[in-house]
Amino acid sequence: MTMQPASTEIAARTAALISEMKGLEGPLLPILHGVQEEFGYVPQEALPVIAEALNLSRAEVHGVATFYHDYRKHPAGRHVLKLCQAEACQSMGSDAIAAKVKQALGIGFHETAKDNSVTLEPVYCLGLCACAPSAMLDGEVIGRLDDEAIDEIVAEVRR
Repeated sequence: MTMQPASTEIAARTAALISEMKGLEGPLLPILHGVQEEFGYVPQEALPVIAEALNLSRAEVHGVATFYHDYRKHPAGRHVLKLCQAEACQSMGSDAIAAKVKQALGIGFHETAKDNSVTLEPVYCLGLCACAPSAMLDGEVIGRLDDEAIDEIVAEVRR
């Protein structure tokens, strides 16, 4: 299979998303979110399509897509585990939590397990400072992480 059909498909699906959201005020971020929801990441092939539709330079779209940590350059695993690394969580032991999670999953931050079960990402505040250390698994926040919670999370993502 050549790259052209995939690029054409990405461009067509991106154009369809743009047509749905172009009328929004400040449409770039919603469009990037929509593209990531559609593909599981923001493909490089989508950026020029977005730039042209919004009358922006490719550099502007690329800058926004790479500035925000939530936009991925590659598809994520079946589960996405985000571990808070902000100061409040650090003061409550997030470094030790992260080390245990990395060891249990066999991956580091910004990596996906070989079986595609989970992608591990750092985040820098989930708004659960009073329940630190915290994490987010597939959009669901988890506070007061401890060894038992880590074991449950690892078991969940391995299913």
